[in-house]
Amino acid sequence: MTASLVARNLAGGYGHRTLFDGLDLTVAPGDVIGVVGANGAGKSTLLRLLAGIDQPQAGTITVSPSDAFVGWLPQEHERVEGETVAAYIARRTGCAAATRDMDAAAAALADPTPPAGTGVDPADAYSTALDRWLASGAADLDERLPVVLADLGLDLGDAPEDALMTALSGGQAARVGLAALLLSRFDIVLLDEPTNDLDLDGLERLEAFVRGLRGGVVLVSHDREFLARCVTRVLELDIAQGTNQVFGGGYEAYLEERATLRRHQREKYDEFADKKADLVARARTQREWSSQGVRNAMRKAPDNDKIRRKAASESSEKQAQKVRQMESRIARLDEVEEPRKEWQLQFTIGSAPRSSSVVSTLSGAVIRQGSFTLGPVSLQVNAGERIGITGPNGAGKTTLLRALLGRRQPDEGTASLGASVQIGEIDQARSLLTGSQALADAFEALVPEMASGEVRTLLAKFGLKADHVSRPVDELSPGERTRAGLALLQARGVNLLVLDEPTNHLDLPAIEQLEDALESYEGTLLLVTHDRRMLDTVETDRRWRVEAGQVTEL
Repeated sequence: MTASLVARNLAGGYGHRTLFDGLDLTVAPGDVIGVVGANGAGKSTLLRLLAGIDQPQAGTITVSPSDAFVGWLPQEHERVEGETVAAYIARRTGCAAATRDMDAAAAALADPTPPAGTGVDPADAYSTALDRWLASGAADLDERLPVVLADLGLDLGDAPEDALMTALSGGQAARVGLAALLLSRFDIVLLDEPTNDLDLDGLERLEAFVRGLRGGVVLVSHDREFLARCVTRVLELDIAQGTNQVFGGGYEAYLEERATLRRHQREKYDEFADKKADLVARARTQREWSSQGVRNAMRKAPDNDKIRRKAASESSEKQAQKVRQMESRIARLDEVEEPRKEWQLQFTIGSAPRSSSVVSTLSGAVIRQGSFTLGPVSLQVNAGERIGITGPNGAGKTTLLRALLGRRQPDEGTASLGASVQIGEIDQARSLLTGSQALADAFEALVPEMASGEVRTLLAKFGLKADHVSRPVDELSPGERTRAGLALLQARGVNLLVLDEPTNHLDLPAIEQLEDALESYEGTLLLVTHDRRMLDTVETDRRWRVEAGQVTEL
């Protein structure tokens, strides 16, 4: 079905806080609109409004035709206890809801005594529900599901669709999320951070899927390469300026146009400010001259010299008139508001004294986890080395990190961690900061040497202010938890930095700041990432590829 979505004068937020307003957006078939902005600007809020999950504070959203199938895939993979892969995909694709609606309509149609007063013909209701069920792809989902799972290489046993979602790794869950997207039959697709946890193969499949869609797409992503390859327009939510704007021509064109626009705004304000300052200074000088002229006339002129007094009075009046003219020119200036400075995350990674020259070694190490085996692996990490690690999901990258850090002893071979190694880590699950404890309390427990005031000041520097530090950690967004993890890196001294998919959930400015911090970091670095631009930007000495339980030096 060819469908379009139109938002007019839209305002969204939560509680009494408005994140954006006056937003106009048209999503036509073939559009791929990337939504960008700092964390907290309202990107996920916008997708929820477009999906009809939440109601806007103002404005309208219309979908044409009205029965078009709008699909929303949220940022986090909500894993429900006891839910299988098949049930999860049926829920994510809308097939489960369409099946429930059709079953209910069929039951109403078969009921000999339908409820009175509904005003809906059961036959019409069933016909509508059946059309929706067919449009969702539910009719052949069971046949298509195992084929797509196999194509994605999800090794989950003989019947992968029966595996429990709660038993999957982050990478496997991301693959299942990708499968749900590939199996969906949405007319308009809303994607919130679809690249998170996907490996390079998954990213390429996602890009091919998005580019091949005939319907419209609105997506939120912080993957710069993905945006550059896929989007046709960019919607920027600028929370600092309180504005929103659509840029045409793709992501790279957006970056250039935004830089030009911001430069022109700054130049326009500087020109206005300079002109106003000049007029104000000239008016001040004229007032001083006028006052000085009156004082001189009063001091020098005798009381009976009427001619000189009159001349002085006329001179003072001329000066006063010039002052009034200058003030009038100032009042007639078109006021130009100063562009507000965007909040930027600026930080460094705290350094610890140098560790031993050999940081970690694996010798003939073999690690077994169920049916998966990593190794045998023989590796050595030396002090100051910067190592980039890539590989497919499920290949053993996280298992390799655990072995190198001494958190998993090998079943065969040996592993050893060097002396004086101080580890700083952002793990894939962001597990250092979790639970029901308030953020400030959880953070203080990890850095007991810091006073409460210092902790709050540091967290505020990372954009985590009063309304964040008192909230339970589990109620924070993934991006907020990631920023708290970065704050921890600054608070602690480290000489071995381990980053496992650090760009997940970070906004674009924060990713760039992280890259800057890594540039000045002098300790040992183990970087696991599928962010292609980060791999190009961050300087590394060595590259490891992990695949099928084996490690290859590139």
